[in-house]
Amino acid sequence: MSVTAIGRYDHASHDTAHHFAAPLLYVGWDEHMMFAAPAVLALAPDTTFAHLRGTVLAKLYGEHPDFAAIDWSRVQWFRGGTMFTPTMDGTLASHGFGHKSVLRFRTPGLEGLRGSCG
Repeated sequence: MSVTAIGRYDHASHDTAHHFAAPLLYVGWDEHMMFAAPAVLALAPDTTFAHLRGTVLAKLYGEHPDFAAIDWSRVQWFRGGTMFTPTMDGTLASHGFGHKSVLRFRTPGLEGLRGSCG
């Protein structure tokens, strides 16, 4: 949402990268509304996709009944709105993720809890 100030606005942004221990990454699992909004994670730029998928996402979404059924070879990954294919040994930085980037993933065949979004 844009802001229109009626006078001079000299306030520094407080959500820039240097205010956080690591860059923020928004992560969302498409069509799985058990999670109402993307998670916001502070992850180091050198975090690999293997670690993200095997550890971070497992801790974040592992309690969801569909998580154990994910066929990771079919997952569709999105950087913002653009689909891409990550390399598992590649890092967040090498895949173009920076502070406040958005990572989404879609799991074909698992369209919401018990197919509620399919």
